[in-house]
Amino acid sequence: MIEYIRGELTDLTPATAVLECSNGVGYLLNISLNTYSALSLGKEAKLYVYESVREDAWVLYGFASRSERDLFMQLISVSGIGGNTARMILSAFTVPELCDVISTGNDKMLKNVKGIGLKTAGRIIVDLKDKVAVTLASGNGMGQSLVADGQASGMRAVHDEAVSALTMLGFQGAASSKVVTAILKEEPTCTVEKVIKLALKRL
Repeated sequence: MIEYIRGELTDLTPATAVLECSNGVGYLLNISLNTYSALSLGKEAKLYVYESVREDAWVLYGFASRSERDLFMQLISVSGIGGNTARMILSAFTVPELCDVISTGNDKMLKNVKGIGLKTAGRIIVDLKDKVAVTLASGNGMGQSLVADGQASGMRAVHDEAVSALTMLGFQGAASSKVVTAILKEEPTCTVEKVIKLALKRL
């Protein structure tokens, strides 16, 4: 089992990252929006890994902290929650936020995430309420706020990148574009990360 991958970040989108290791191999990892916020293109990065091995695919998920990976693994242990849904939940909430939502039994907040109905939200809370304290106690929580890209880009570039990321997460392109356009009209200076986070709550 791969514990982590360290290498140069050669490609980065809000949904995926490519780490090139010293042997010249590039690994594509699916990431959450919170991990995306912690990474910088062209810099060395270390991502903790979860391997999803199926008959038809071998998928790697990457996380900027052990605590985010631990919470991801807890989420996919819940009946009806797959890797993509777990990643979407971790894009809508930081680790401390999600732990708080689960520990306080806030099923209404959980069901705002695409693919999570009230029944599934209740199942997540029942199954994980006693486990999230361990994740918080690990000391590796990702409580940082979303940060700006640090790169000057127009609204069109932000729009296109946000729609592309939402499409990769499973949303319809037309619906994503409509929501992203509305968000940018309300907040023209929004970063890509903030646009996606807001869109996840509206789609």
